[in-house]
Amino acid sequence: MLYDLRHADARIKWLVTCLLATLGLSYVFGALMVSLYAGFTPRGVAATYRGREMSMPMPPETTMVLEHPMAMAEFAKPETHTVDTNLLIQDTHVHVPMYGMIAAALSLVVVGLSLERRRAFGLITVLFAAPWLDFAGMWLTKFASARFAIMTLVGGWAMGLGYVVVAALAVQQMWFSRERS
Repeated sequence: MLYDLRHADARIKWLVTCLLATLGLSYVFGALMVSLYAGFTPRGVAATYRGREMSMPMPPETTMVLEHPMAMAEFAKPETHTVDTNLLIQDTHVHVPMYGMIAAALSLVVVGLSLERRRAFGLITVLFAAPWLDFAGMWLTKFASARFAIMTLVGGWAMGLGYVVVAALAVQQMWFSRERS
């Protein structure tokens, strides 16, 4: 094995622990953001990506104020957040490379774990494939069928699960393993 986190210097263990804690915090807020905008159901994801185009072009070219009468009942209707093609391009441009960096960082942690080679390959594959599924689902939902919303959900849950598995194994092996130095 190239390196073993169980026997690593305490500074390396602390670095990995801080990295995992920081990524964990970002995953929590990412999940909160998803719950606010798309939700965790295929119907909610489909409404977000297949819904009407956004009323405000991205980026805004002009500012316009519009007044019209509204009944009180209209205020109680939940507003569906929609993602138009331009915003999906922007989100893909920003998120996919960042997800790749996160998958690479988590994969470096996986390489330092005491795991069977097959399990390590599988976990690394999940770490990279999950965001691909997530964004493929968004694009396919937008342009092919609302049925692909499930891909986005599977990808998102797989990202979270992959992180939890890596974090739990790393913390256990670095700080609670009998074999640690």
